[in-house]
Amino acid sequence: MTYESPGKTRSPPALGISSCCRVASTDLGSKMAASVARCIALLLLLALAGTSSAQLSTSFYSYSCPGVYDAVKSVVQSAIAKEKRMGASIVRLFFHDCFVQGCDASLLLDDTSSFQGEKMSTPNNGSVRGFEVIDAIKSAVEKVCPGVVSCADILAIAARDSVVTLGGPNWNVKVGRRDSTTASFSGANNNIPPPTSGLANLTSLFAAQGLSQKDMVALSGAHTIGLARCTNFRAHVYNETNIDGSFAKTRQSGCPSTSGSGDNNLAPLDLQTPTVFENNYYKNLVSKKGLLHSDQELFNGGATDSQVQSYRSGSIMASASGAGRSGLVLLLLLALAGVSSAQLCTSFYSSSCPGVYDAVKSVMQSAIATERRMGASILRLFFHDCFVQGCDASLLLDDTPTFQGEKMATPNNGSVRGFEVIDAIKAAVEKVCPGVVSCADILAIAARDSVVILGGPSWDVKVGRRDSRTASFNGANNNIPPPTSGLANLTSLFAAQGLSQKDMVALSGGHTIGLARCTNFRAHIYNESNIDGFLAETRQSVCPRTSGSGDNNLAPLDLQTPTIFENDYYRNLVCKKGLLHSDQELFNGGATDAQVQSYVTSQSAFFADFVTASSSTLHILLLYTGLRENRINRSMACPSGTSLALLLLLLLAGTSSAQLSTSFYSESCPGVYHAVKSVMHSAIATDRRVGAFILRLFFHDCFVQGCDASLLLDDTPSFQGEKMATPNKGSARGFHVIDAVKSAVENVCPGVVSCADVLAIAARDSVVILGGPNWDVKVGRRDSTTASFDGANDNIPPPTYDLANLTSSFAAQGLSQKDMVALAGGHTIGLARCTNFRAHLYNDTNIDVFLAGRRKLYCPRTSGSSDNNLAPLDLQTPTIFVNNYYENLVRKKGLLHSDQELFNGGATDAQVQSYVTSKSAFFEDFVTGMIKMGDIMPLTGSNGQIRKNCRRLN
Repeated sequence: MTYESPGKTRSPPALGISSCCRVASTDLGSKMAASVARCIALLLLLALAGTSSAQLSTSFYSYSCPGVYDAVKSVVQSAIAKEKRMGASIVRLFFHDCFVQGCDASLLLDDTSSFQGEKMSTPNNGSVRGFEVIDAIKSAVEKVCPGVVSCADILAIAARDSVVTLGGPNWNVKVGRRDSTTASFSGANNNIPPPTSGLANLTSLFAAQGLSQKDMVALSGAHTIGLARCTNFRAHVYNETNIDGSFAKTRQSGCPSTSGSGDNNLAPLDLQTPTVFENNYYKNLVSKKGLLHSDQELFNGGATDSQVQSYRSGSIMASASGAGRSGLVLLLLLALAGVSSAQLCTSFYSSSCPGVYDAVKSVMQSAIATERRMGASILRLFFHDCFVQGCDASLLLDDTPTFQGEKMATPNNGSVRGFEVIDAIKAAVEKVCPGVVSCADILAIAARDSVVILGGPSWDVKVGRRDSRTASFNGANNNIPPPTSGLANLTSLFAAQGLSQKDMVALSGGHTIGLARCTNFRAHIYNESNIDGFLAETRQSVCPRTSGSGDNNLAPLDLQTPTIFENDYYRNLVCKKGLLHSDQELFNGGATDAQVQSYVTSQSAFFADFVTASSSTLHILLLYTGLRENRINRSMACPSGTSLALLLLLLLAGTSSAQLSTSFYSESCPGVYHAVKSVMHSAIATDRRVGAFILRLFFHDCFVQGCDASLLLDDTPSFQGEKMATPNKGSARGFHVIDAVKSAVENVCPGVVSCADVLAIAARDSVVILGGPNWDVKVGRRDSTTASFDGANDNIPPPTYDLANLTSSFAAQGLSQKDMVALAGGHTIGLARCTNFRAHLYNDTNIDVFLAGRRKLYCPRTSGSSDNNLAPLDLQTPTIFVNNYYENLVRKKGLLHSDQELFNGGATDAQVQSYVTSKSAFFEDFVTGMIKMGDIMPLTGSNGQIRKNCRRLN
């Protein structure tokens, strides 16, 4: 959801079919806004019934405008014939549009005296073009079927036709979009990845759109066509070392080093063929000839190198003729636009091979009866396959003299087994329905059956995959989490596959069955302290310290029941009896401890989450391209389950977050804002630190169960709240101020405004009173009747966190790394206790010596009496909301370890620098982050209650 700039009221989400792509259709928008509640209810009922008419489909215009495709193609082909680079311009328009408010044609709207569009935002101004072509297409389509086809659909079809016209692959575009009546200037500035982005920032910006790191690398391949302006690549060709010297000199000749001179001079993004859609872009990256900094980041010694290499060598071909074109668009524009030529569903083989499930189950039951550990072996095969190129059966391919598969990669060599069982299943299925069922689907069904046979939960497996013709040895080595991984690395590797930290902990429960080799747990039992001593000694008896001796000796991953699928694995972790280092990391004082504990007490919760996560795994990078063998009829299709699920999620979320609005109290309590502001002004006038107290309360509340005022609840003999949790005890203050605010509001409109909304408004007013930016607070929350002591301990980032842990902690709340750096600027006000910065003063080297010396005067090395001594987080102006906090970081004067991590040679350095030079950029991003944080899991409707006293339940 996108919000307007501070102080600007957000328009209702009305959509229409514009008669002109540059002007919003206001009549239809107002009619829809007037009936929005009725429409949402109707859509929700339709979605729940599985009969939603609001889904995108390739047949949407079959009856209403069948001529739309010819009309679009004709104009696109003519435009590209006149100017070859126009194809790239149209693709860029589509990309920039989809990254702001979704694929809704908001980018096409012109500015007017009363309307600010997206065209003049930084990523678009001087860079996006081709609007006249879209106008021409719209005009042609209107002649064929007036008032039927949206500008958003025209742009999606035109992007596809541009790719095809320039030599890329073809696909069926799903249509049925409507046009936005709003645009977001700030959204364009914040959401579209700039050319200066590092890999972490790129990954974060794409993740914010629901796109994985794999999608990101594929989407970047659109730079195989088009040009870039000197202003976008000047810094890369003059200041950086990861660029070919000769290439840099060539580009410098057309791009002077001085800003302002030659800013708009152009150079091709693809050095060789800038008007042909193929994979030379990736070849350039490997040769250090990426034109933009953000391009070369994809091949710079990081996590995406192997994927770039695979595209360079043409390892994901989509051409049916076998010609050497990369099939990246069938991963990129499909991911961006929600287009796919096939979908997974549980009924895929209902007509073509209904006997597949019995055939698979029969072989699996026989195999597990012969050897109980075979169930774990098949489950591992499925996991290791899905983490490399997606769930495509690439792991099953044998090496040949001319082909290197994945079986001999480090995570697989000597560890994965059960191939003969999959062969037996494939033979059985071929007898029932030859040439129909893919090996990828067989593996997915067999993994489910393995879990069920060993006592675990069952679920309906979605099928319809096709088999890969390729494999990735490097991908297997890079993507499959090794047993030495720490929590941050595990989280990152799962996130790269589109799986959350919650999914990761649930899927790790697959280690409730199976065995591990000595080579994978040797270091844990000899070198680490977070392991039960008796278990370590027992395992040492079969796993000698010396490498090479006993490497392949086996031990059970689950100490008690290694052939039964239940929750004992988690019990082992709590007792420090995890066999692998990576297992014990899930319960080692970190963010996942609470989830592990919940599975110890509830096997049903584990089973439910394991099924959910397994279903998510099934969707990793689905392959709709060529088969290795036994081709599947491409005409087989499934109901649009993905679209339906998305609609359901949006609608169900809409019944919650959509009820938050800036006008929620317009009629029921219009005086709430004045009442809050009056108390906050008085409180801050009495004690300037109160502003920081209230802002911290809001942050600490939202990170536990969402923004629900759970933090405000007092402990009672029968109720444990969050106030005494480690991050809050002695640190969270200002409760008396919230009490005063609540009392004032109750005097104005009793029983109407929640404590959660009082806290959100008070946090905004605190920032404004201390000199910070203003924004319209969305309200309509209700108050929680519960609190989570463990959640407070686990979810609120401690001051000892490094950058990876901070990023992970914020990501768990749906906040990007960019949000994290902006929100950290809240530390421009307030104080911290000695106990929270002592280690940074005495143990870290990335701190200014003079600052450390001064702070040590009031914070002795020895823990104890001085723990609560205070020091300002912002060295210069601790009661004024400005950007000095970031200036401190650049000078190594961050007070907390976690603060200085934001500027310590990592992925966030550039963002910190940008806030040093631009307070307005900080203010804008801070507002965006606060609005997003305020949207975390609000209770609305009939959920929760409106507390009369914020400290206790009604």
